[in-house]
Amino acid sequence: MQFKNKLFKLKKILKKSGSCLIAFSGGVDSALLLKIALSVLPKDRILAVTARSLTYPKEELLLAQEIARKFGAKHKIIKTSELKDKKFISNNPNRCYFCKKELFIKLKTLARKDKLKFIFDASNLSDKTDFRPGERAKKELQVRSPLQEAGFTKADIRALSKKLGLKTWNKPAQACLASRIPYGVRISQPVLERVNKAEGVLRRLSFSQVRARHYNGLCRLEVPEKEIGRLIDKRQSIVDKLKKLGYNYITVDMEGYRTGSLNEVIRR
Repeated sequence: MQFKNKLFKLKKILKKSGSCLIAFSGGVDSALLLKIALSVLPKDRILAVTARSLTYPKEELLLAQEIARKFGAKHKIIKTSELKDKKFISNNPNRCYFCKKELFIKLKTLARKDKLKFIFDASNLSDKTDFRPGERAKKELQVRSPLQEAGFTKADIRALSKKLGLKTWNKPAQACLASRIPYGVRISQPVLERVNKAEGVLRRLSFSQVRARHYNGLCRLEVPEKEIGRLIDKRQSIVDKLKKLGYNYITVDMEGYRTGSLNEVIRR
């Protein structure tokens, strides 16, 4: 098993922690981290915390609740208020820093209250290939990433999750809805809701991964490259629905879905 040594190292890190609070989104990464933590630590020394926010679809919160319940984990939901932060809604390239800082401050308060020694997030080695200003917030507030420390890539996490029978093993990558809005374009609740509804149109058509990149009256759709043909075949129905949401123009990104495509502007 290619990740046998990594799993041993991960368990060692988690067991040595003694107790932890896990930032739990219910995605493939945090689900695996919570599962392994529960295998080496007493349940009462682990707290999974999920943030309820306008920047994430409600369905994601419900899924996180379901997974934590099935795992038998202690689970707490907190509210974050990114849209009250002018630095966040102005949407500069460091947007993620302000969001993560607010979250981690609240997690630190909870961990202190419950006498939990460490705060863990589920970042992995593959995350290092993208622009991640939230890393600065992690360092400032001493949040650790055990999966990253143990050398897990995204592929490792999916493979191990499948082996363990976790239904999240092939769950599409999810990211904050604000990541669909180009830097410099103000973030607002109506825009986030429009993006979520636009992606919902494609999810109901069973595309394996979707992104609706928002440019005011224009929507740039991303699906996996192998699914672009089917997207084109369904174009009239998709166009009709997205125009009802307020988009004047609907385009297809011919490169297909890729993580952090809006950051390509920064790299160039």
